[in-house]
Amino acid sequence: MAENLELQEQDDQELFEHLRIEVDKGQALLRIDKFLMNRVENASRNKIQAAIEAESVLVNEKPVKASYKVRPFDVITVVLPDPPRDTEVYPEDIPLDIIYEDNDVLIVNKESGMVVHPGFNNYNGTLVNALTHHIQQLPQLPGNSDRPGLVHRIDKDTSGLLVIAKNEKSMTHLAKQFFDHSITRKYIALVWGDIKEDGTITGYIGRHQKDRRIMAMYDSEANGRWSVTHYRVIERLGYVTLIECQLETGRTHQIRAHMQSIGHPLFNDAMYGGDKIIKGTVFTKYKQFVENCFKILPRQALHAEVIGFVHPTSKENIKFEVPLPEDFRLGLEKWRHYAALSKPTEE
Repeated sequence: MAENLELQEQDDQELFEHLRIEVDKGQALLRIDKFLMNRVENASRNKIQAAIEAESVLVNEKPVKASYKVRPFDVITVVLPDPPRDTEVYPEDIPLDIIYEDNDVLIVNKESGMVVHPGFNNYNGTLVNALTHHIQQLPQLPGNSDRPGLVHRIDKDTSGLLVIAKNEKSMTHLAKQFFDHSITRKYIALVWGDIKEDGTITGYIGRHQKDRRIMAMYDSEANGRWSVTHYRVIERLGYVTLIECQLETGRTHQIRAHMQSIGHPLFNDAMYGGDKIIKGTVFTKYKQFVENCFKILPRQALHAEVIGFVHPTSKENIKFEVPLPEDFRLGLEKWRHYAALSKPTEE
């Protein structure tokens, strides 16, 4: 059925609670199940013991038994099922940068920092809350009650374009295009390193086996779903490169995981290691320069620049494009200025 296509294509945004606890140096020896009961809100002992048995509690990246005694400086990571919550989406009067709107579709330019749909720890203030206020009756895909109008999404700290379906016909039509990979999606990214030539990244992408917050690349479909990203060099700036990425598939964190997998993580992408100085000199002035760039562009350097599709009613091919937001533009200008003043040494 056409109405189910996008739901099948869409990557699962699992409702998990992810915790990372660094144990204080003064912590006395204490069984980990008791320790977590004191630290995890609304967690019963049965819930914690079940997580330990499922190896969802790691100490220093290794699973432990319930009898393990927590020691000073241990690093504990926990993955627990998200507790039940109210799934109703409440309208909120939040300003939106609407690029285009008609009776069938709406194109919005999402600012970085805005979560697309309600989820763990983000039950309000999302794009969907704002859309529900702007459009009274948004359609839903089956099983997608908390994401009305959405047929795709971008990460919280990614800026740029999203297409929203305003009725059932549009949602079905757009979902089919996403399922067929006929939607045009182009992103601008600033990545670490000097990329020598254009290329394509393929592979199976799935949840990281140790850190469920991030994605990893695998050789087998048993561990992930097939993914394809084409990238083109726009501008080389010495220690960083500005590229355009075109998606064939739309997996969770696809561009971020793909670029990290080839040694070129996105600039200031904390989840994938891009928030550290990966390329460059050892001089203090360079370190200060990069830190200033991090402050100007305080999130992963990724912008959804272009989206194109066949209009559900007119059947015309339409395309929308938005420029880089100010934080990305200013960070890029600093790198251009640096590259113009200093020619990087070969590494």
